[in-house]
Amino acid sequence: MPDTTTTARGFSSTATTRGIRVEVRSTYLSDRSSPRDSSYLFAYNVRISNVGSETAQLISREWIITTAEGEVERVKGPGVVGEQPVLAPGASFEYTSYCPLKTSVGSMQGTYQMVTANGEKFEAQIAPFTLAVPNALN
Repeated sequence: MPDTTTTARGFSSTATTRGIRVEVRSTYLSDRSSPRDSSYLFAYNVRISNVGSETAQLISREWIITTAEGEVERVKGPGVVGEQPVLAPGASFEYTSYCPLKTSVGSMQGTYQMVTANGEKFEAQIAPFTLAVPNALN
């Protein structure tokens, strides 16, 4: 069951699939946004941890980005930030990426396509998390 929480500095979510825990934390970047031009930039930090017992490699990703107006964009591609990390039991990989939005509120969710050392493929869930300008949801 995905767990989504709100923190003082942004929003976060956690999901674990077959021993792969994906934790995401988002932050609004006011200095790189222009609300007057309907341009909002968010950073999201992802920590992928192998809390299971089998080694798995992240092969590709699919993000589903939804704006406050209901527009949906799907972003697919190999790896993350140019890497396809191999996660042995107990290992983790962390990276930060960015998401531009045309609205002050939106959400992201998705999956990482993983493959185990014996070639078995599965999708690690990325629980939905909110992208929001501070106080936009109050």
